[in-house]
Amino acid sequence: MNPSSRLLLVEDNVDSREMLRRRLERRGYAVSTAADGVEALESVRAACPDLLLLDLSLPRLDGWDVARELRTEQRFHDLPIVALTAHAMRGERERALGAGCDAFATKPVDFAALVATIDHLLSGLR
Repeated sequence: MNPSSRLLLVEDNVDSREMLRRRLERRGYAVSTAADGVEALESVRAACPDLLLLDLSLPRLDGWDVARELRTEQRFHDLPIVALTAHAMRGERERALGAGCDAFATKPVDFAALVATIDHLLSGLR
């Protein structure tokens, strides 16, 4: 992991967002947050994070639409996107990957597995 890696965590549940943000920051990531899909798009466009952690069930604009919209923009074609969802139903992973996500994690999050996924995706950028 590169200590300068900048992550954008998009999660509408305040408690979940803050808990995950703190844990990621303790691992050395620089973490900014957004609470809904519209804010996510604005934050990605303004800050150009190294990786996006994206809840799929968001107010105003869901995570699938956020991922699809980002993939239409050339500068975000290679932005690693990790889908986060409490919905582990059949087909959700494929739907998220089809929308442009690179990886899929279910909630409650297996933190060690999430960090391994983040590090793997970021290692492809360096």
